[in-house]
Amino acid sequence: MADSTNIMTITDGTFEDEVAGNDGLTMVDFWAVWCGPCRVVAPVVEELADAYVDKGLRVGKVDVDENPNISAKYGIRSIPTVVFFRGGEEVDRIVGAMPKPVFEEKVQSLL
Repeated sequence: MADSTNIMTITDGTFEDEVAGNDGLTMVDFWAVWCGPCRVVAPVVEELADAYVDKGLRVGKVDVDENPNISAKYGIRSIPTVVFFRGGEEVDRIVGAMPKPVFEEKVQSLL
């Protein structure tokens, strides 16, 4: 799991409070322990969480194995998938292990 204190652990039970109930931009990383590409993306997610916390970005991670309901609700079929939410609504997503500049550009365009 994430080492950054700026990353929330989101579950099926906490999604509504942590993401849907928030008006700002929330980036949610759907991942699994066994997923190699997820381990590649994890440090990028942590870096962005730390770099943009003061700019209004909230970051969370959802373990798809432990939280099948929220993963199914958002049609997560491939991991890693990073979904961006504003006011509980999906505004964009990135599927697959992409380099940091791809994630950073997306965050900057959505903030």
